[in-house]
Amino acid sequence: MTAEAIETGPQARPGRAGSPRPGPSSGDALSSGDAPLRIALLTYKGNPFCGGQGVYVRHLSRELARLGHRVEVIGSQPYPVLDEGVPLTELASLDLYRQPDPFRTPGRGEYRDWIDALEVATMWTGGFPEPLTFSLRARRHLAARRGEFDVVHDNQTLGYGLLGGLGAPLVTTVHHPITVDRQLDLDAADSWQRRASVRRWYGFTRMQGRVARRLPSVLTVSGSSQREIVRHLGVRPDRVHVVHIGADTDLFSPDPAVPETPGRIITTSSADVPLKGLVHLVEALAKLRAEHPAAHLVVVGKRAEDGPVARLIERYGLQDAVEFVKGVSDAELADLVRGAQIACVPSLYEGFSLPAAEAMATGTPLVATTGGAIPEVAGPDGESCLAVPPGDADALASALGRLLGDAELRARLGAAGRRRVLERFTWAKAAQGTVELYRAAISRAAR
Repeated sequence: MTAEAIETGPQARPGRAGSPRPGPSSGDALSSGDAPLRIALLTYKGNPFCGGQGVYVRHLSRELARLGHRVEVIGSQPYPVLDEGVPLTELASLDLYRQPDPFRTPGRGEYRDWIDALEVATMWTGGFPEPLTFSLRARRHLAARRGEFDVVHDNQTLGYGLLGGLGAPLVTTVHHPITVDRQLDLDAADSWQRRASVRRWYGFTRMQGRVARRLPSVLTVSGSSQREIVRHLGVRPDRVHVVHIGADTDLFSPDPAVPETPGRIITTSSADVPLKGLVHLVEALAKLRAEHPAAHLVVVGKRAEDGPVARLIERYGLQDAVEFVKGVSDAELADLVRGAQIACVPSLYEGFSLPAAEAMATGTPLVATTGGAIPEVAGPDGESCLAVPPGDADALASALGRLLGDAELRARLGAAGRRRVLERFTWAKAAQGTVELYRAAISRAAR
């Protein structure tokens, strides 16, 4: 939506691209006595192709609607992709980090109000403004629509604008504290200038901690994240509730018609994010190819033209053995995972790890680290995955080589992984657990 159009107020419209699946009517999905809820689901960033926030919003909103609730997603750029039946209200920012001109300076005619000025000023001084400025825009928007929603669900904005005065109880999802990312980026910084830049960029985490401590109800996706929220953000343990998220087990499912590509290892990662551990996987691949020359890596994510990953690929001569893909459709992603002999999650830390759950759902055997919540998803070593310590390239290479050389082990782990996801990690279960927290928040506010 253009800046001129937004002056007349954001407009709700049906979700755009997606894979529509008809849901049941309210009468079919809701038991008697459970009135359908009117839910405002906020997301300051909804990119469906990078990171987990867009995936979370899309699948949770769809399943909430299939339960018979009325869900409206209110989001900013990059806008989420939603399934049919879920409306999207575009609450436009200045989109300062868009491609191909990130960190752009807007033209004079793009400024609409003081929030826009604050957004640009924060960027100019090296900070990341979007959580704060989106929260201020969302507060203004919700105030104008007071009484239209029974509950407001914030997806990790944690901005000052969401404290009080929203007209409905607030439930906030914290996937994991961003302070974890901040510390890993500081550890990877190689100069004092870079460390100063990292500290300024992550300045918004102080706000998120202050806001989180004042919230009556925080939803998170794993026991590991629950512990980190208590430790890093100082939230009282009794206010943090775990609702596991899941994989789309219809989309991510085994398909014998997709041929397996010998030696293919697939991972989801951005090359310039130290937390994702891609540098260790590239090093492991170089070691692995001494015994398995056909081994190669497909990375679903952004290629970095410079940095540690790019330098390692060049040093080890892996230009033809590492392929980056991005912007693929859901069906293309599922086929990429199905066609791999191994899926790998090399992250140093994860609050949940959707890529692990999705790979397991396809029946593709998994090698994963024990960083953060990954063991909660992947399960015990040798039962539903092969588990290795985070940051250990030698252990990664050994586990990958063991799987490449043992077809029977790959089949056993793949089948066990699929069973584990079906039993524990589906979006239908996530929606049901989330609604329970909504009703508890509404009841608490009424009291």
